[in-house]
Order: sequence, then structure tokens, then C-alpha cells
Amino acid sequence: MVIADTETIIANRRVFFACGVVILGSFQYGVDFGLIGGLQAMKGFLEVFGFRAPKTPIGWNINTERQQLISSLMTLGAFISSGGAGFMAIKLGRRQCLWLACALCCISNIIMMATDKIGPLYAGRFINGLANGCFMTFSQLYIQESSPAKYRGLFLTIFSVGTSFGTLIGTIVDFGTSKKPGKAAYLIPLGIIFIVPAFMTVALFFIPESPRWLLLQGRREEGIKSLAVLRPDGTDVEDEAAVIAAAIEHEMELSSGVGIRDVFANSIDRRRTIIAVCGLTSQAASGSMFVIAYKAYFFTMAHVSNPFAMSCVLSTVGLAALIINSLIVIHWGRRRVILTSGLITCGVLQLIIAVVYNQNPGTPQTGKVIVGITSLYMFAYNGAVAPYAWLTGGEIPSQRLRSYTFGLATAMGFLMAWLTQYTAPYFINPSALDWGPRYGFIWFPSACIAALWVFLFLPEVKGRRLEEIDEMFEARLPARKFRKYVCVGPLRLTEEKLSRTGSKENAEHDEKAITTEAVEPVHEPGFKRE
Repeated sequence: MVIADTETIIANRRVFFACGVVILGSFQYGVDFGLIGGLQAMKGFLEVFGFRAPKTPIGWNINTERQQLISSLMTLGAFISSGGAGFMAIKLGRRQCLWLACALCCISNIIMMATDKIGPLYAGRFINGLANGCFMTFSQLYIQESSPAKYRGLFLTIFSVGTSFGTLIGTIVDFGTSKKPGKAAYLIPLGIIFIVPAFMTVALFFIPESPRWLLLQGRREEGIKSLAVLRPDGTDVEDEAAVIAAAIEHEMELSSGVGIRDVFANSIDRRRTIIAVCGLTSQAASGSMFVIAYKAYFFTMAHVSNPFAMSCVLSTVGLAALIINSLIVIHWGRRRVILTSGLITCGVLQLIIAVVYNQNPGTPQTGKVIVGITSLYMFAYNGAVAPYAWLTGGEIPSQRLRSYTFGLATAMGFLMAWLTQYTAPYFINPSALDWGPRYGFIWFPSACIAALWVFLFLPEVKGRRLEEIDEMFEARLPARKFRKYVCVGPLRLTEEKLSRTGSKENAEHDEKAITTEAVEPVHEPGFKRE
């Protein structure tokens, strides 16, 4: 009865609050995406940073280079800050890095609102990217390290909901101000960027630091106190802390290095790094960054009527998909969802968009079809790719290298997003190749390749504690055997190591990897599969 009570949402209300605070980082990232993509199709913005183009649907346009840099410099900044996450984590905790993100976000916004020159606008976008990289990396690190195994998938799905909801809010604000004359059209949207960092700066004082980060730093008492805050009343946090500490100690014995080079130092860490990187970049392989970053401009140049309203529809559909996903993430595995209903569906829909436009470009009927299929695309992407890609990138890294491995995976995800955002204007801008929706021809094979990788290499770790995942990788299991593996736990491994007499039997026992295909795993205390 006590166990059941401690598994309810009410019993876990403190960890829900703590993770809710850091999830605001993803909301802020989404707001930025929603706002900036719309500004580039807004007359008031183009009057300052664009040029007259009578042949375009709105009479104004922006040159390809500026379009590339305005969108991609943010992603480049995010790549740099997330790539440096491991180095920042040496001295700074998760909360300190989120405070830094809030400060950088406000500084960047002041610069963008105060200038009508393109150079300072570029600088503001780059600094904003540094902030967003910290938001996305350290918010998720906090969730991965603080949440119970049962709710980790739910929290990370809600994290993606935050991004999508933020994008919707940014798109709605753009829709409301797009017709305003002059600078007010884009200054009002930029002004709302201050809200989340201000609230988050205060709220972070009311949540504890990540318990796993504290234990990794050797601050055991603080780690236990943090767990006591984040776990239901009556939970044996001493036991959980011992399990975490034993897992960290066991990893240290296997490979003592803790640095960026150590993510590739041995075959186990190398495998985990590659899986985390490929899993997280699978979202870029679906072509999502092209659709999300340029949807208003994309719809405008494709002659879609009322492109800002249609962008709101697209964001709403994506948000609905994430909400539905939050109801099933606890029960469904990552491999099946990403592979079957995610990447392949996204690839096929991109192909359909390209074929339809190629057959009958620039007509109102084609525009309606493009909006409909793109909405289906966003439903598939947000419902079955985005949350699971982030989940894979965060669950797979080892305890001691988590900030380095996840930082690298996030950085590579942002690098792929930057590459998409930087090259997309060459394909869709009427002053360049003017492919428009034909750009989908590129993303169909890309999504199929990513789906094949998922099928061959992505292990299933749904419902597993982070310490269990460590044990399974140490056993060198093929991806298909992770789901049925029976974990014995780091405490058991430590006890066996200390009691070894040097006999061959005990040595073999230490190395034995127990697998089963028919019997449900039975977990040791502290490792109950939730």
C-alpha cells in the first residue's frame, strides 16, 4: 500500500514542481523559434532589415544571407553552449547554468530590441543561442537526474510540450502583431521574451540541485537532502543515494576518466555516445527544423492564404500531438514509436508535399493541400519523433559522463539544425533556387536512413533506472536484448567484488550477463522496474 501511494502524482508533487520549473527552459526556446520564424514574413520587420520585392506575395523580401544568419546564428550559439556543457558542469550545477541562461537571454533581447542595424541583430541572435543551448541542455539534465524512472519519460515528453507550446504562443503573438505598422510589429513579440527568464530566475531558488550531480561531486549529504525533497515522504532516500553512489563508483573503477575525450575512450562509452548523438539528431534527419523555423515564410512563398493563421494551426496540431503522446509515453517503448509512427511517416509526408507542389505549384488548391499535409507532418513529428529523440539522448549517457555526452549529443543536434536552417533559404527563397515545398525531396531519404538506424542500433530502456542502463551497457548487450535483460544492481556487484576469494566460480559470476526472452525481469530492491 505504501509503495502504491508513493507512486502517485500527488505523492511526487515536489519533483513535479521542480521539473515544471526547469521545463520553462524549453518553453522559452519554443517561443524564440515561433517568434523569429514569423518576423521574416512580417512587413514591419522587412522594412527595417529587408528590401522591396514587388513580385513576392507581400511586396517585401529578405536576402538569403540575412535570412540564413538571423535563423542559424541562434542555433550556432546553442551548439557552442551545449557543446561546452561538460566543462561548465565541472564547477557549476544545473541551477547555476539555468540562471546563466536567463541572464544571457535578457541581454540578447535588449540588444535586438535596441538596434535597427543588422550587425547587432546578428550578435543578439548569437547570444540568444548561447542562452537557449543552456536552457535545453541543463533543463533536460536536471529532469533526467532528478525524476523517478516511472515519470522520466513523461517529464521529457512534457519538456517537448513546452517547446511546442512556446512555439504556438510565439506564432500567435506574431499573428496578432503582423499587421501593425512600423517597428511595433516585431518589437512587441520580442518584448515577451523577458517574461520567462524573469519568472524562472526567482523560481529556481525554490528547487534543490540535481541529486545525482551532487553525489557525483562527492557532496553526499547535500545529495541525500536533495533526494529527500524530490521524493515522496517516507521514501528511503538513503538507499537510493547508496545505489546511485555505487553505480558512480563502479563506473569510475571501470574507467577513471571524466572529460570530453573520455566519451570515446573505450568501447562502452563510445557506443553510448554514438547512440545518444544519433538518437538526438534523428529529429533533424526528419526535416523538422526546416518546417519549424520557416513555416510562416514557407507558407507565404508557397502562396498559402493567411500564412500566419496557418502557422498557428500548424503549431496547435503539433501541441495536440505532444499532449496525446504524454498519455502513452509511460507504456510504449522508444524503438517502436520512433521507428514505425515517427520517422518513416515524416519522410513519406515530406515526399508527398514535394510531389504535390511539383505537379501543380503556386495555386490556392495546392496551398490548401500543403497546409493539410504539413499539419499531419507536425502531428507525426511532435507525437512520435521529437520527445523520443530527446529522451534517447538523455537516457543513454553514463553517470560520470552524463553532462559531457548529453552536451555533445545536444550540440550535434543543434549543429544539424543549424545546417538545415543555414541551407534552407537557398532552396526555398525565390531569389535563390526557389524550390519551395520541393525541398521535401531531400528529407524523404534522410528520414528513411534514420529509421533504419533506429531499427538496428537503438536499445529499449523504457522504465529502467539510470543505474540499470549502466549495467546493461556494461553487459555489452545487442540492442534487441535490452528489453528482457535482468538487472542485479550496482550494490550487488559491489558486494560481490568485495567478497571475492579469487575463485574461478566467483570471477565467472561477476562477468555473467543474465538474459531471458520469456521470463519477466525480477529486480533487486532499489531497482524495481516501474
